[in-house]
Amino acid sequence: MSYLASAALQGAVYRALRDDAALTGLVGDAVYDAMPVSAPSGVYVALGPEDVADAGDMTGRAARHDFVISVLSGAEEGGGGFAGVKAAAAAVAAALEGAPLPMDAGRVAGLWFLRARARRADGGTGRRVDMTFRASVDLGMDAV
Repeated sequence: MSYLASAALQGAVYRALRDDAALTGLVGDAVYDAMPVSAPSGVYVALGPEDVADAGDMTGRAARHDFVISVLSGAEEGGGGFAGVKAAAAAVAAALEGAPLPMDAGRVAGLWFLRARARRADGGTGRRVDMTFRASVDLGMDAV
């Protein structure tokens, strides 16, 4: 039962990113929970894959969520190098660092940045930074 709060965590992360003024200043409203049919222009943020493991013990139910947030730029912005995507990636990390992340189910007991990987995309013309975060989610004793 460790997957109970996955949707609630995703929603909380999405809201925190959409509501962050610094990130909005860099990417506008281009923060996506579900990617649009065609890739947007400019630098944008996309919530990505997630791995979840049970972390409960005799004190209550809990889960460890490792999730990826990607910052990407299309081919037309690639000529500018990594500066734009790295600035937006730093804003993503800052938006989540210490954010309360209120959830509909469970509560975030801790959130940590684990790693990032910057690389070229779209045949070398675009750029992307994939950041992995870990959230410890407390589901409490009564979570079913």
